[in-house]
Amino acid sequence: MPKRIKPLSEVKVRTVKAQEKDFKLFDGGGLFLLVTKSGGKLWHFKYRFDNKEKKLAFGTYPEISLLDARRKRDEARRLLANGIDPGAIRKAQKQAKVEETETVEVIAREWHEKFKSTWTEGHALKILRALERDVFPWIGTRPIKDIKAPELLTVLRRVESRGVLEGAHRVRGLCSQFFRYAVSTGRAERNPAQDLIGSLPPAKEKHLAAITEPTKVRDLLNAIDGYSGSYVVKLALQLSPLLFVRPGELRHMEWEEVDLDNSLWSIPAAKMKMREPHLVPLSRQAKKLLEELKKLTGSGKYAFPSGRTDDRPMSNNAVLAALRRMGYTKDEMTPHGFRAMARTMIDEVLQVRPDFIEAQLAHRVLDPLGRSYNRTQHLHERKKMMQQWAD
Repeated sequence: MPKRIKPLSEVKVRTVKAQEKDFKLFDGGGLFLLVTKSGGKLWHFKYRFDNKEKKLAFGTYPEISLLDARRKRDEARRLLANGIDPGAIRKAQKQAKVEETETVEVIAREWHEKFKSTWTEGHALKILRALERDVFPWIGTRPIKDIKAPELLTVLRRVESRGVLEGAHRVRGLCSQFFRYAVSTGRAERNPAQDLIGSLPPAKEKHLAAITEPTKVRDLLNAIDGYSGSYVVKLALQLSPLLFVRPGELRHMEWEEVDLDNSLWSIPAAKMKMREPHLVPLSRQAKKLLEELKKLTGSGKYAFPSGRTDDRPMSNNAVLAALRRMGYTKDEMTPHGFRAMARTMIDEVLQVRPDFIEAQLAHRVLDPLGRSYNRTQHLHERKKMMQQWAD
């Protein structure tokens, strides 16, 4: 007569202590708890199939309770009663899950989530939108390991057919990054985007429109001073040429970053394209405008809040729309163009040292030893430059 096994209790499972060697506590029906000498508690199910003894792991306690383990055991016994190996079913389920979680879209989103902290918020959103528009609808559900260069080239050709060759090159670059990530994490064997280098016609470099001729700059500044739209947007327009930061950096300005007493704006690394903190000296003119702005928005977080809520910054289209309203087309002037304006005129008209200008533009400037200048480098000279430029 077989030995009767006394079922385990939740208290017994919870309170059992480790010993010098691993040991088992049986619950009956093939279910047992393996208590390791290190204190681990592992559920296992022992069974026979095709005259072979087999074992199935159910997980660890307390993540898998005694009741959960019994349910898993009963489900496995029902499969055995119907001539099905529960271990084979588990293996098939795992394989299906692996294939489901190793698609192009899943891995691309995983890559994006992992690296988005190294990008500005706007750049991260731009990347995701490009993938959602140009990649996921066509190959998003395909296992990433099955994608070959010709299939990816078809995706790029669709982008090119819209007349945006630069966009096709950008998408290839994004694909190369997440395919490289897939290779490094063992989910793909090859980066097909790398194989497509040279498969697209070269894209002509396209610069954002900017006004750099002094008399036309004068006309633009006069038009800004006469702007009749939102006063907050007008102040953003007036500050754009004085500060010449990137448009996203300006609209995300927070009052806690601005030190009006010392005429300095400290932008944290998280908001900068190069992920390094940046200092913007404030000329007398810029300080005066910010003092005026603070009367309007100083009680909130953002210097340029959204027109709908103080919890978000101004729309990235606000300054652009104002320029269009003033009559400037996309081929004449863009919000980003204030940077090119300052760079060109400070160099050619004021004849300031180029490394001072590049440092103020927050470009990565290297010293003679190949190191990046820190954010305070040339600060005194940059303060003089910013005031001279504002004048």
